[in-house]
Amino acid sequence: MTVGAGRSASAPAAPEVPAHGRSLRGSAIVTGAKLLSKLPEAPLVAAAESIGELWYRAAPAKAAQARANLGRVCVGLDAQGRGSPLVRRAATDPDALEKLVRRAFRHAARYYLEMARAGSQTAAETLARIDVETPGEVTDALRSGKPVIITGMHFGSIEVPVVVVSDMVGHHVTAPMEIVKDPALARWFEESRRRVGVNIVPMTDARRGLMAAVRRGESVGMVADRDLLHNGLMVPFFGHLAPIPAGPALLAVETGLPIYVGSARRAAHLRYKGKLVRLEVPSEGRLRERVTAITANLAAAFETLLADGPEQWFGAFHPIWPDLVVGATPEPEPADGKPS
Repeated sequence: MTVGAGRSASAPAAPEVPAHGRSLRGSAIVTGAKLLSKLPEAPLVAAAESIGELWYRAAPAKAAQARANLGRVCVGLDAQGRGSPLVRRAATDPDALEKLVRRAFRHAARYYLEMARAGSQTAAETLARIDVETPGEVTDALRSGKPVIITGMHFGSIEVPVVVVSDMVGHHVTAPMEIVKDPALARWFEESRRRVGVNIVPMTDARRGLMAAVRRGESVGMVADRDLLHNGLMVPFFGHLAPIPAGPALLAVETGLPIYVGSARRAAHLRYKGKLVRLEVPSEGRLRERVTAITANLAAAFETLLADGPEQWFGAFHPIWPDLVVGATPEPEPADGKPS
């Protein structure tokens, strides 16, 4: 088992860009991000949502994958009696589902905007915009100052929860990130994430970096809704088996640290609603049994978070379930719950 997640070697490789081309492209992205961080946020959000609408029209394949994934989520939430009226309707109404898909593109554009503007606000300014829905869990997890494992999804804002965690626990959070070949872009990612309280470790050596952070008494964070390494554990996710990365669960078993799932979904008036869910960690059983149980609990917690706004799930644009990959031949779900 591997802590963290990275791009699979079998995934289609991006076109190789010459070093000078990468440098120019990276410098342009960094310059654009710095400009965005200085401009007023409200008009940028409006512009991002307009871009999202155009993106929806220009990317039918991406929309098809989001439609398939969100359709399964809505059916699952309706069966559980959860979700907004629109989400419940989307379980059977194609028009309602399409509204969610369009909204997903608008939120995806805001996702990129938030990444570009990371570090543009102080921790105090960010905290003032969050309405915490689980204050007890937040206090238990973060006010002790002791290290914890925070797991999340590509859902809502992935920048905001880190600000909350690093501010409340009083130290930076260490998290893995994929290798960025462009030097200028890599430096910008590291510096911007450091400003919001994240120490980056390479995805290729995530296990060692995260364990070193734990030994230093630091908290660690991982995003675990996509099985990029193709070695996740098959656990139920909205009624169907999906591969969920085992890294967070394995780290929890090996270190004994408490593990939480957190999110900060977007709300009206540029505010966020924060939620933290503690996962149950079994104390007995073999290593694989314990890791599988925690990973199943992680998937169940993801269901709880997605019930609040599945259209904010950026992961919906990517293959999640093996039998629901748009453009691919469906694969049968393993009957034993183990990866094939």
